[in-house]
Amino acid sequence: MDTVTAPSAAGANLTHAAASHLIDARLTDIKPVARETNLYTFRRVDGAPLPAYKPGAHIDLHLPNGLTRQFSLVVPASNPESYVVGVKRDPESRGGSRYIIDEMRVGHEIKISAPRNTFPLVEDAEHVVLFAGGIGITPIWCMAQQLAALGRSWRLYYACRSRADMAFVETLEKFDQKFRHLHFDDQAGKVLDIAAAMAETPQNAHIYCCGPNPMLKAFEAATAGRPRHLIHVEYFTPKEVASADQDSKLGGFWVELARSGEEYFIPEGKKVLEVLYEAGVDVDYSCELGICGACETKVISGIPIHHDSVLSEEEQATNEKVMICCCGCKTGRLVLDM
Repeated sequence: MDTVTAPSAAGANLTHAAASHLIDARLTDIKPVARETNLYTFRRVDGAPLPAYKPGAHIDLHLPNGLTRQFSLVVPASNPESYVVGVKRDPESRGGSRYIIDEMRVGHEIKISAPRNTFPLVEDAEHVVLFAGGIGITPIWCMAQQLAALGRSWRLYYACRSRADMAFVETLEKFDQKFRHLHFDDQAGKVLDIAAAMAETPQNAHIYCCGPNPMLKAFEAATAGRPRHLIHVEYFTPKEVASADQDSKLGGFWVELARSGEEYFIPEGKKVLEVLYEAGVDVDYSCELGICGACETKVISGIPIHHDSVLSEEEQATNEKVMICCCGCKTGRLVLDM
């Protein structure tokens, strides 16, 4: 995952609660793995071990140009001495991937976050099917390596525009074809047929997908009839672009913080995160787009309107938690466990 952080009052500087938990890291290796795609290895400056993580996790890179970007971890490790992330230059980059590829060099030091995981792998599933598109391979490849190491049953479908764009292609080709299907759009003359792949997928399989939004939309259509607890999706960019009508629902209600008893009015055009941040409330956040899960907050009462891409439809329906960076509210008051 390589997600973007929208500029806002909350994201203007690094004074939020999570800042005190950031790790001083040094870039120790850069390895090209595909066209305009590199692996970047980070180690702690003090040489200490890094926090553990499971496949599907990502970290924040707090870049020297003031931007924060989220990247999935590529190598499974229970006791990591380093974090490895994959970065592909985005032709529409607003300064994240472009800065990393053009400016960052071995020896540079930055702050990074501990791993978070909103895309966890079910390691003991009877069968796992993995779909990846482009740089979406980064969390998926981490999962594939873990499943292979555990001797589990799995299959990977990986699609790119061309062979030159496919990361880890030579390593993947060494796997038996029962484990992988590599698709090149330019050779096939079309995009990967996800519906056809799903027709071959056992009904009890846990199925994962990470890639560009058109691929994810095709994936969700192809898996619509499957049990939802078996379907796992991670988005690069917001799944939902709020309409003007939806924007009007982002404000005009009160937020109460249950632990402190403080109350804040959220005016139209403002986000809960912004109002709390501006009032001096310590809040954890990162992407501000409802992608990373850093601002997930428990709901005590009220009915939130969900605009995030982290919670499943079932989780959103329970209204037990919400991403305060992008939520609205159907009721006049939203009481949060803060």
